[in-house]
Amino acid sequence: MRLLFLGSGSAFTVGADNYQSNLLLTNDAGENLLIDCGSDIRFSLYDQGLSYHDIHHIYISHLHADHVGGMEYIGLTTLFDPQCKKPNLYVSKDVAHELWDRSLAGGMQSIGNDLADLNTFFTVFKINRQAGFSWSGIQFKLVRVIHIHNGYYLMPSYGLFFEIHDQKIFLTTDTQLRLEENGQFYEEADIIFHDCETSKFPSPVHVHYQELAKLPEHLKGKMWLYGYQPGELPNAKKDGFFGFVKRGQVFEFT
Repeated sequence: MRLLFLGSGSAFTVGADNYQSNLLLTNDAGENLLIDCGSDIRFSLYDQGLSYHDIHHIYISHLHADHVGGMEYIGLTTLFDPQCKKPNLYVSKDVAHELWDRSLAGGMQSIGNDLADLNTFFTVFKINRQAGFSWSGIQFKLVRVIHIHNGYYLMPSYGLFFEIHDQKIFLTTDTQLRLEENGQFYEEADIIFHDCETSKFPSPVHVHYQELAKLPEHLKGKMWLYGYQPGELPNAKKDGFFGFVKRGQVFEFT
């Protein structure tokens, strides 16, 4: 089992030096689970010698364009290519409720002489609250993260907690640092892939490197950082982290 970071940058990463933080988990049979599908997915796949043909399963964490902006590309190309099977789509029920109407319908609902919906393009598995899904013998638990609260409601957004060959992995996706809600997953994980903003002017919706650097050593010592902005990066290893994930970096789980 291998985990490939197609990109490791933030939503507004520019150019081919990096791409948005979309990941590809590949099992021993060569089947792929794409974790988030951002707007530059065509290019990040191509740079790894891949294409829409290689996307068999998709997990979507939330509705920002760096996580769903490539879904129109995947959906339309796989639908009209007779060599492709319909991809499986795993998504929390509350995210699924808005995915079609608010993100995809505008460009995908009219095909030929008919009207389409999400099920036209994907075999959809809607995940109940506090539940998860299974893929390739791995149980993925959805972890509700605090990404954006607009003062009226919390935007649905979910990280993943899973285990491969006795290694427990926590993938935060986009989040603020809220240990009071999710501290148990930080403690239980053997490896943490953590969203990390590095901009000069921190935003209120992503955890910033300065915050993560204040964490206890036993937590930092199992963290890889991703989702960062272009430019010079801090010395993460010196500060106690594994480091910053690079575009194209592969993690093997054996």
